[in-house]
Amino acid sequence: MAKKTKELGLFQLTWPLFLELFLFMLMGLADTLMLSAVSDEAVAGVGAANQYIQIAILILGVIGSGAAIVVSQYLGSKRFKEASKISALSVSLNLCVGIIMSALFILFSNNIMTMMNLQGNVLLFAQSYLGIVGGFIFLQALINSLSAVIRVNGWTKQTMYVSLGMNVIHLILNYILIFGKFGAPAMGVEGAAISSVISRALAAVVFFWLLYQALEVRVKLQYYYTFSKDYIKKILQIGIPSALEQVLYQTAQIVFLYYVTYIGAASLAARQYVVNISMFTYLFAMAIGMGTAILIGRHVGAGEQEIAYKRGWFSVKTALIFTLVMVAVVMLFREQFVQLFTKDPEIIAIASAVLLLSILLETGRTINITIINALRASGDARFPVKIGFISMICMSLPLGYLFVFVLDMGLVGVWLAIAADEWLRAILVLLRWKSRKWERYAIVTAKAE
Repeated sequence: MAKKTKELGLFQLTWPLFLELFLFMLMGLADTLMLSAVSDEAVAGVGAANQYIQIAILILGVIGSGAAIVVSQYLGSKRFKEASKISALSVSLNLCVGIIMSALFILFSNNIMTMMNLQGNVLLFAQSYLGIVGGFIFLQALINSLSAVIRVNGWTKQTMYVSLGMNVIHLILNYILIFGKFGAPAMGVEGAAISSVISRALAAVVFFWLLYQALEVRVKLQYYYTFSKDYIKKILQIGIPSALEQVLYQTAQIVFLYYVTYIGAASLAARQYVVNISMFTYLFAMAIGMGTAILIGRHVGAGEQEIAYKRGWFSVKTALIFTLVMVAVVMLFREQFVQLFTKDPEIIAIASAVLLLSILLETGRTINITIINALRASGDARFPVKIGFISMICMSLPLGYLFVFVLDMGLVGVWLAIAADEWLRAILVLLRWKSRKWERYAIVTAKAE
């Protein structure tokens, strides 16, 4: 029997999410190290191909994230049959989108990577990797929808175990297929791609099994092919704005990266190292944000707006405490952390100076991660997109240009511009939460007793 989410506290929900995110980052690092043993060209090719894989996963998240919020509110209103129908529908919708994307990658992977102006072995590695992993992207479509629905049922620990197993299998297969161990041929980049496909296929099977264990009402076969316009509308009502906000954020980051290419190679390297170090400072906020979304969706669906309101404030305070501790550690040992990646004194100096700004950037980012997740869970998904366009595109990018190209502040200028964006949005979302205007956007009304 599925354990009721409302009986769980924030900590019980979020610690598995934190471990899942943390392990995912570590596995990604190990994956890169294995490919670097093949060649730098292999890493570059796979990195270029992964840009398109990440875009595909972002698109697939439209249905997954939207369905998760809708299902959460239906669970809160005790409409378990509807929750099961939407869960099945989200899997079918995402699978359809995933199959279309797989076909496009199979047909056009060579053309896509050629357009990136890649040359020689880097181009060949990128085309090979994108053709295999992109060709089976429909597996990730299944994983996105299934894991999202299972999590909102409170089964965050189980999804953590599956994700951990998937990554461990991926690494073991990488070792065997990349380097040709235990009698297998040494396949290099193709081996890494094949191991990714196999591990995702196994994870999808386990997630399907968990779906039938987690839901209060068992999914019937017809639920997968019964398409409801009302359900689809509700899913997209949350999913599309959520994806658009991420697109805006990624667009801004790409432009900032473009700015950095003009500063110099040392700043470009320092930026990458700072990004890698910073990810560990906001892992807690990401986990708390995801756990908060599950709880607030339940409360809103149950008509418990006051509890949801207080939960939002409690979560942001909790996330800030964790972030401040991590920021203090990073600021105190900034040079030592950077030296894990490089011994170049110029890069160490630049990166260390930027990491001093963590107190500004990460506190604002933590508020955004937490409250924006809360707003989405309540149904108020469009507001973060509107302020994101104003803050990220209209304010932050011109400010970054001023700092970098006019005031000659280098990478520090870029970080100040990003921090300004995070804090402007943080203030706006905090005011939005305090105003309680989000209460009018509930997708599901509480079921009458």
